[in-house]
Amino acid sequence: MRGNRTGKRLRAGGADRWPVAEGELRLLSAWEVLQARREGALLAQDGRERALCDNACLLARALERRGRPVYEDGQQVLSSLRVEDVDRLAQVWDQFNRARNPAPWQSEEALDEAKKGWSTRLTSAFNGVCSACSALFPRRNAPGG
Repeated sequence: MRGNRTGKRLRAGGADRWPVAEGELRLLSAWEVLQARREGALLAQDGRERALCDNACLLARALERRGRPVYEDGQQVLSSLRVEDVDRLAQVWDQFNRARNPAPWQSEEALDEAKKGWSTRLTSAFNGVCSACSALFPRRNAPGG
């Protein structure tokens, strides 16, 4: 067993690691993910850069070779890898994390469908306590109707 950046003990291999060409991806604690997001926010100069910077900072924490981090920080990841490589590794880590930490109440497919439904609901702002608004502004089903 060995420690990670937060001092927690990890098993030397197995369920907490996923092999990739660049080394091994390891699962991160919630605190490490939060730290990666904060570091990403500092690196990003505008909203379009945020996802790339967040992923680079996450990989700086998750990617290891022989039990040691491959990169010091997110900036080194951005300097060393192509955008496509950062994206690919971040997707692999996301799939690995979902496989090891599934939602307790439903499958991944059901969760994705629920997210899709939530994001496409047009009248959700006019439900419940805002129903007076829907009376003032009735929904139109066709142009001009």
